[in-house]
Amino acid sequence: MKNIFEIVEEILLSADKYQSEDNNLLKAKVYSDVMMMDEELLSLLLSNERIKDEFFTKVKDTLVFDKQKFAWLIESKEFLPDSYTRYSNKIGLTSNGNFISQKNDVVLDFPYKDCYLQGGQDKEDQKREEIFYHETIASDEVTRMLAPKVFTNAKRYTKEGVEENIEFKDDDNLIIKGNNLVALSSLLKRYEGKVKLIYIDPPYYFHTNKKEDTFAYNSNFKLSTWLVFMKNRLSIAKKLLSDDGAIFVQISDDGVGELHTLMKEIFNDSENNFLNKITVRTKSPSGFASVNAGVFETAEYIISFAKNKKKWTYNIQYTASLYDTNYKWIIQNKEEDHSKWKIEDINIIVANQHGFDSVRNARSKLGREVFNNLVGQYALENADNVFRLTAIGNDAGQKVVEAREKSRENRDIVFEVQREGQYTVYVYNGNEIAFYSKKVREIDGVLTPSMQLTNIWSDTPYEGIASEGGVTLKGGKKPEKLIQRIIELSTDPRDLVLDFHLGSGTTAAVAHKIGRQYIGVEQLDYGKNDCIIRLNNVINGDQSGISKIVNWQGGGSFVYCELLENSKELIDEIQNATDATITDIKEKIYRDERIVPYITRDELEAVDVEFEKLTLEEKKMALCALVDKNKLYVNLSDIDDKAYNISDKDRKFTESF
Repeated sequence: MKNIFEIVEEILLSADKYQSEDNNLLKAKVYSDVMMMDEELLSLLLSNERIKDEFFTKVKDTLVFDKQKFAWLIESKEFLPDSYTRYSNKIGLTSNGNFISQKNDVVLDFPYKDCYLQGGQDKEDQKREEIFYHETIASDEVTRMLAPKVFTNAKRYTKEGVEENIEFKDDDNLIIKGNNLVALSSLLKRYEGKVKLIYIDPPYYFHTNKKEDTFAYNSNFKLSTWLVFMKNRLSIAKKLLSDDGAIFVQISDDGVGELHTLMKEIFNDSENNFLNKITVRTKSPSGFASVNAGVFETAEYIISFAKNKKKWTYNIQYTASLYDTNYKWIIQNKEEDHSKWKIEDINIIVANQHGFDSVRNARSKLGREVFNNLVGQYALENADNVFRLTAIGNDAGQKVVEAREKSRENRDIVFEVQREGQYTVYVYNGNEIAFYSKKVREIDGVLTPSMQLTNIWSDTPYEGIASEGGVTLKGGKKPEKLIQRIIELSTDPRDLVLDFHLGSGTTAAVAHKIGRQYIGVEQLDYGKNDCIIRLNNVINGDQSGISKIVNWQGGGSFVYCELLENSKELIDEIQNATDATITDIKEKIYRDERIVPYITRDELEAVDVEFEKLTLEEKKMALCALVDKNKLYVNLSDIDDKAYNISDKDRKFTESF
């Protein structure tokens, strides 16, 4: 099968205008016609379906040619001997090559922006160079890498035990073990446009190494690497979201600005789909070393975008608040007609109940804070009768304004205004009565005064979460209460939630407990702290985290499966090699059919002297480069290939998916 370079070259050389006298391609002429959108060139390119799919996008009934993408291809080193990338190795905010100050429209440019980063770390602290696939010049490789894969080792976990030899059902919860970029692309066929919420807590970009930095490879271009990593996954994630869905991404101080700009580029289209940037308190300043320079960092951020903001619905959330001292009045005989209501100051009532003849004496003896707490408790216990007075504007409606004027003329009498389809308004001394009961709600099982949720969250404490779910995670675990809030504000029961950086499984555990369907993807092996152990605990009635708040009693099920590995096992062997084993592994790699097909063993052995001069890390990098990355996992299209020896149960599950 010809690759994209061969196809383009063949098509261009079929036109005399692009051939030199010695039958070579006239690159300058092609480039000029690309920039001028030459009609003859466009017709020529459109005559080939592969080129049409690669470089033309259909917008309504019109095909739009991506001339910049095509120009990058013909300038690539794989197509002609020139260098193929226009990016320098630095990060910048540019717009069509101009400085930010010259334009209002800003797009994030970074090295390798047009690449896929596979991101295949297998251990949390592993550091190695990652694999870039250029989405234009390596479109063949990208297409194969992102093709649906074969699944293996599928099991369904229930309270009764583990079921094997299973088929996948529409209402199954799902956990996939394997590279999350590859797994996401395998989800597209079944789940494109069906996910209501995506929450991810991805590896963070840091300017300097920190102990919780679990993605610390490729240090020369770390921010570039991280942005490519995020771009690839967010682009597929967008396709998975339903039209009324949203994505929430948690991030630290480092990289938050770049991530926000990247997400605007991916999710905004022609509309502004930005929802919010939430600040979450993640730690207390107590115990910080005195050497910390500047203001203590105690927060992280959650950036959220909708797929289509006009269709996204927010489920109103409330947080606990303190007693508002303006709620100082109480109706002592509310059961009687409103005209006879007797109104008193609750401060005086509470002072008298505690043996004081005045509020002043009570505050003096008890202290203002203690006294206010007593008044607040009294108000909470009598919330249906306690109220505050609020001003009535001239736009409040004719009947309400008329009642306001009558009330001013008849002091200390309550007037009633009944309104069809709306709540009844009570007016006292020219002001509206606002009952405390409208401010009081049950939050986390406790009756408390409340306020609407803001974009600053300090009530989802990170302290004391080590035991949640019966698993631990170094430097990355999130409170179940935090995830509960995100899920509840953006979804309804039975909606589908996705987390493709699942970690210890917090998102899946919370979704399970509050009745949402979920998909989780994780490629790292956390051993005894794995998400499977946590979810099994949930099924069996785990009582940590939010369990008591939501009255979780256990039950339900989830399906676990893995991407069927192929050449990935070679990568694993190389990564685990030592000075004592690297030579044996090299010999195995040289003989293996899963290395790139365009290098012969004779060619490899001819440079053995140079290989031996390399450091261990350089030897690993060289051997990794030989492994055919298109064979990391087995493609679904190869399920009938006898060379892979696909088992009947793996075939059964994969085909059901």
